[in-house]
Amino acid sequence: MTDELRHILEGTGGITETDLIQTTLFYLRKGQTASGKIEKSKFVNKEDEVKHLTTFASRYHLWYTAIPQNAYIGEGAEQKVYLNEDGKNVIKINDTIFYLSWEDYFVSLLIHNYLFPNTAYQLLGFYQQENIFYAVVKQPFIESTEPTDLSALRLFLENNGFKHKKNNDFFHPELGIILEDLHDENVLTNQGLFFFIDSAIYLITH
Repeated sequence: MTDELRHILEGTGGITETDLIQTTLFYLRKGQTASGKIEKSKFVNKEDEVKHLTTFASRYHLWYTAIPQNAYIGEGAEQKVYLNEDGKNVIKINDTIFYLSWEDYFVSLLIHNYLFPNTAYQLLGFYQQENIFYAVVKQPFIESTEPTDLSALRLFLENNGFKHKKNNDFFHPELGIILEDLHDENVLTNQGLFFFIDSAIYLITH
């Protein structure tokens, strides 16, 4: 892992879009040792995390109620997507079904913003519907101008230090990062450039 990425995950560096993400992440953690080593959260399951995040959202007025229901675009297993009223961004509500913990989800957002700043996530707050707890994030809306060539995408990733794992999954041995589900709906192409709008991102643990 690079020093820059470590600083972002430890809250000592980053860009504006990461601020609330970092704040929320560290609210879930016990803290850090004097050496700066990242510690896992004291919360042993996602139900405990949700209880804590619910308190966090109420205490700091982070409940987000402006979901543009009339601008629904689509959904996947883990999130629903809406077009923001400005037409330049999308609003996503995510229940983190692909992650073992909410902590892992917030780490994935920070890594995404580090790797792909042109599609960076901004955490807007939290939303609850039918007893399901969601994070609400905003991301630039990317319009595809051409189909994504998965062979060209693989070459692009390999040229940037990633190694192919299987199917549409890759890992970066030096950064200690796994990228999964990089199919042509999650990586769009606009004017010959790749835009990573959605993927499952994990830190490699040993």
